[in-house]
Order: sequence, then C-alpha cells, then structure tokens
Amino acid sequence: MLRFLKRYWIFLLTFSIITVVSMGFIFELKKPPPSLPIYNPNMINASLVDSSIQYIRKYHKIGDFKLINQNGDTITQKDYQGKIYVADFFYTTCPTICPKMTHSLKRVQEATKNDDEIKLLSHTVTPEIDNVSRLKRYAEEHGVIDGKWNLVTGPKKAIYRLARKDYCVAKTQGDGGPYDMIHTENLALIDKEKRIRGFYDGTDPKEVDQLLKDIQLLKELEAKKD
Repeated sequence: MLRFLKRYWIFLLTFSIITVVSMGFIFELKKPPPSLPIYNPNMINASLVDSSIQYIRKYHKIGDFKLINQNGDTITQKDYQGKIYVADFFYTTCPTICPKMTHSLKRVQEATKNDDEIKLLSHTVTPEIDNVSRLKRYAEEHGVIDGKWNLVTGPKKAIYRLARKDYCVAKTQGDGGPYDMIHTENLALIDKEKRIRGFYDGTDPKEVDQLLKDIQLLKELEAKKD
C-alpha cells in the first residue's frame, strides 16, 4: 500500500486539490447573493414601536415630514428623494450617548462626503430647547457639512411620531416634559424607497464599521435595480 501511494502521490495530490477547489467553486455558486433585510414594525423590538403599528408586516415606509434645519431651511422628504440616508435622534445638551452618536455620524459623513447619493438626518428630541441657532452652533462645533447632514427641529408631536411610528427607535412617546423621550443609540439606514434597511448602535465603532459596509452594499443593490 505504501509503495502504491509513493507511486501515485502526485496524482492523488492533484486530485485532492482539484476536488477542494471544485467544492469551493460549487459552494460559491450556491451561496445567495449579499442582501439587506427590509425592516417592518413586526420585526422590530416591540418596546421601540408604537402599539398602533406593531402588527404591520410589509410596506412600512418613512412618512412625510416638514422640519427646520440648522440654517433655518425647511427640510422635507423631497430633500431625501432618491437618496440613501442615515437617521438618528439626539439632543444637543445630552451628556451621554449623543456625543458618541454624533461622532459616529461624522465618520459616516467623512467616508461619504464626496458621494451625493448619501445623506444624514439628525432629529432633536428636545425641540423646545434646540432651536435653529442652537443647532447651528452644534453643527459648527461638530463639523457638519451643510447639504450633506441636516440637524432638524420642529413640532414635538411630529418628531415623536417619526421616532416611534416611522424609524422605530424610541422607547417612549413622552409624557409632556422637555426630556421625556427615551430615545436609543440606534442609527437607521434608509433606502431610496424610504424603507428601513438596518439598525446600528451609534456608540459602537464596530457597528459603525458595519454601517459603512452596508451603505456600500445598499448602493450596489440600488444600482442593480436601475
């Protein structure tokens, strides 16, 4: 047996290599193409979703809005039409997770600053405090690029509706106080059809790394549809 193996070792080695390569090739052919989920309310942690929409299983999209940005300009869904964007909820006086989330969004801004297809949208959850001038000052302090990244304020009821019923990233609807919304560290990735395609912990650098990868993947998926 040993003599046989010595005699045919080259053939056996070649056969083994071909078999391994062939199996790997077959595996790659069968592997589904990369994709991203489309999040609907029934898929999301119930504590982050208003009870009136928790049953929704499909067709969930970010609703229309009309808010004011750091420059006093009116921002609506039309400003994000045909764009991929990342949204979050914060407030300028937050001492805990918000500075980390803003830093993470600045990373996204820097990585995509030459890409007009990608935008950012940050909603204040304390609109009584975060007026236009305060948002402008915050934007300047954190290197926000006008036109790329909007920090928005507006009617509290409208912002809270967006947080609970559209983006699904807040734990409460609020009880009337200035700091009554318990928002989360989630960054939401939104596609060109206004659908949620991912949630990422804005305080975790590794999650932000994944967000940047998923933005590029989403761009590729969107390009294939065009």
